[in-house]
Amino acid sequence: MQKNKITVYQIFKRLFGNKNLPKRPNGTLEENGSGKFNDITDNVLEVLKESGYTHVWYIGVLAHASATDYTRYGIPQQFPEIVKGKAGSPYAIRDYYDVDPDLAVNVKERMSEFEALITRTHKAGLKVLIDFVPNHLARNYRSVTKPPHVNEFGEKDDTSLAFAPNNNFYYLPGQPLDLQFLQDKGIEVNYVENPAKATGNDCFTNRPSEYDWYDTVKLNYGMDYLNGRRKFFDPIPHTWKMMRNILFYWAAKDIDGFRCDMAEMVPLEFWKWVIPQVKAQFPGIIFFAEIYNPSVYRDFLADNTFDYLYDKVGLYDVLRDVACGYRPSSDITFILNTVGDIQHHMINFMENHDEQRIASDFFLKSGEKGKAAMIVTACINVNPVMVYFGQELGERGMDEEGFSGRDGRTSIFDYWSVDTVRRWNNNGRWNEDLLTEEEKSLRRFYHKLIRLCNLEKALREGLFYDLMYANYENMEFNSMKQYAFIRGDYTDFLLVIANFSNEEEEVTVWIPDHAYDFFKVMQHERAIAVPLLSDEKFPIDFSPTNPLKVKIKANDGEIYKISFL
Repeated sequence: MQKNKITVYQIFKRLFGNKNLPKRPNGTLEENGSGKFNDITDNVLEVLKESGYTHVWYIGVLAHASATDYTRYGIPQQFPEIVKGKAGSPYAIRDYYDVDPDLAVNVKERMSEFEALITRTHKAGLKVLIDFVPNHLARNYRSVTKPPHVNEFGEKDDTSLAFAPNNNFYYLPGQPLDLQFLQDKGIEVNYVENPAKATGNDCFTNRPSEYDWYDTVKLNYGMDYLNGRRKFFDPIPHTWKMMRNILFYWAAKDIDGFRCDMAEMVPLEFWKWVIPQVKAQFPGIIFFAEIYNPSVYRDFLADNTFDYLYDKVGLYDVLRDVACGYRPSSDITFILNTVGDIQHHMINFMENHDEQRIASDFFLKSGEKGKAAMIVTACINVNPVMVYFGQELGERGMDEEGFSGRDGRTSIFDYWSVDTVRRWNNNGRWNEDLLTEEEKSLRRFYHKLIRLCNLEKALREGLFYDLMYANYENMEFNSMKQYAFIRGDYTDFLLVIANFSNEEEEVTVWIPDHAYDFFKVMQHERAIAVPLLSDEKFPIDFSPTNPLKVKIKANDGEIYKISFL
């Protein structure tokens, strides 16, 4: 059975599928609308499958705090002053056992609509990933959908203690929550929290700032942060068992994997305890960790714990700098060496909901200019690669949606719709009729690239060989702006070249004898290199004993399939 390279399409549900033209920044649900579960139709799922994706990560599924009133459906009223934006953060969970009502056509049937989406996604041959948010929850958390035997968070806490191993929260006894920064802006604060709880970003003060995650509270996993991070894990803390129940609840709905938000802010011991239990009951389920501390990468992979980790502070950061001209392309080699033994467990991406859009004014100002970085991202190894919705259309993320502001990111806090995606949607047709020629061209590039990740066995399963060392003294190879490597599986032999220059360049690449030996390739006097990304499949005839000379467009790249004659 073929083992696929995981290719993930990330969908922020509130925005994806929203056909409404936004009426105003910071608008309400009624004014600006929201995408629905039902907008993810068989049609668009088939498009994603045909585009080469294996998994869909549905972002913002779990019920989270918002300023929208759903009390007529029995959903507790939230306090707008402790909600970021009108729509709220998808990571300020207000009910772990519910889905977000904004995403339902019939709010009373919201869970059934989500379950139908899971079924549709699987029917299309795609797998489902959702978020698990373990570190923090919404300040005004209250579950009305939890199973009867499940306790509410904080229900049995001793709020007179700053820390107790079985408390769900951390407290600041005698200190009420003080959101003075909101009052300074003229915002009326009706929410009362006394004693104050620690804020989600490890902020142990009753006066969080506007730069803190003030809409969330930190969960207590039995670690006393204010006393040397002492651990109280025996007996198993109450929070551990509650979070295990939540994972089991969603896994039982036929979820294929969890992307675990801020995983390193939760004790590693919890993950080593809970993930094997979930995998034992639900074989095949996978766990992705959002993580930014390279010193703990290997710990989070050990003992059948996480399957994959974010490679944000490594490959993403370096590729971004290389693409912007801030660092030489040779730095890619050095950063890959830091995760050499675990590279196949790293998740590669050039966009996600936290990062600025490639085409934004704060990054490359054009989706086309991100091609070279995306080719390296997708082809560097067998590990997963992710694409954020709209990335393949060159979405700029330069709207001023409201709370988010014009920051080069697509807002996760506001009711909005994304122009490029709305036109691709084309009232549910999901076609190119309303796209510009530039958007169509970029979309077809991503279509080819992502499909090749699994069509070509050498990319899907093959080994990696860096050619930068072999070309270090090659005066015709620009190690400041060019990057080259080989992917092979002892049968197929692929040469990947990226040009990070703003000009078309002739690239001269030496393939050393050692590379042929490494892939057990029998050399001949002649070889041909056939480009796989280009529309023009003109083969290049060359001698393996001489360098290969090719022209690569500005900020672009190519994958050459080499055959020996």
